[in-house]
Amino acid sequence: MQRLEHLIDKAKPLYNNGDPSHDFAHVERVMQNCRTIAAQTPANLELLLPAALLHDIVNLPKNHPERLQASAHAARRSHEILTESGYSENEIQKIKEIIIEHSYSLGKKPSTPESAILQDADKLDALGAIGILRAVTCGSRMGSNYYDTQEPIAKTRELNDKAFTIDHFFTKLFKLPDLMNTDVAKAEAFRRKEFMKSFLNQFSDEIK
Repeated sequence: MQRLEHLIDKAKPLYNNGDPSHDFAHVERVMQNCRTIAAQTPANLELLLPAALLHDIVNLPKNHPERLQASAHAARRSHEILTESGYSENEIQKIKEIIIEHSYSLGKKPSTPESAILQDADKLDALGAIGILRAVTCGSRMGSNYYDTQEPIAKTRELNDKAFTIDHFFTKLFKLPDLMNTDVAKAEAFRRKEFMKSFLNQFSDEIK
């Protein structure tokens, strides 16, 4: 793992981006999720962990016009860093593909076990207590309100997660458990979803 340590030294400064939802702590959590999932789902960690480490080195806001290309930009930027850290051209191409395929926005089906695991590991970090913090951060960066004061939990109005952070729970986050590729991630995702539902119950009580 000597190459990975070198890669960490190179990548860590790139996450000083002022966005706590996509900082190096996020990357560390995703890497740990990868290790946990890979313990039950065979995968090549020599490819998976570098991809997890570099998957967000290009971070574009949710409402950025090139948001769909963010993972492709990250993959391209990764090439030089991986070369400097001693990865072969064949390894680099595989790692770049894992990075590209991790993107939720692109909706690509994973072509390898490594891609499947990174997709799951990244989605898991959007759920649970950390997921709530990240949702609020992303909403604030887009200028969203926390909730619609007239109808906080949408029942008759259309969902609008660009305007209201709470709506994002329903437009995306609560759908993630059913989209997991691996059984271990799916089980953890549903556990975290239940916590988020309890948060919404508390939220609803407080604003009555």
